[in-house]
Amino acid sequence: MKLNELKASAGARHDAFRKGRGHGSGNGKTAGRGHKGQNSRAGGGVRIGFEGGQMPIFRRLPKRGFNNSRFAPSYIEVNVSDLEVFENGSIVDAASLKATGVITLPKNNDGIKILGNGEFSRKLTVKANAFTASAKEKIEKAGGTAEEV
Repeated sequence: MKLNELKASAGARHDAFRKGRGHGSGNGKTAGRGHKGQNSRAGGGVRIGFEGGQMPIFRRLPKRGFNNSRFAPSYIEVNVSDLEVFENGSIVDAASLKATGVITLPKNNDGIKILGNGEFSRKLTVKANAFTASAKEKIEKAGGTAEEV
């Protein structure tokens, strides 16, 4: 099968329904808007959340608490087991991780954090913005060094 042979399943696609194109079309004249009123006018209708003057639900419900997710640092996470691709004695930093394809650098990040998941046996110099305690322990146990940048 090729891309040009793909077809939508039966009933999945419909012809566009053109409103206001004469009464013979079945949707002419008022074009499904009914007669008169705010919603029949061009530019008519009410804003999102408007409930006819009743106090809207988002104002009736209490606002409580604080969530730090907006301000918390956002690290690219790399497990120590992912560092096994490097040769002994290598210096591992953001550039080398990107070059080997271990990470892809998104626009919004606060650096790289090394996590302690998996086995690790290489003697590496790892430069990152943050390390978990177990990751630091595994790197140093293997004879390498963990440097916070």
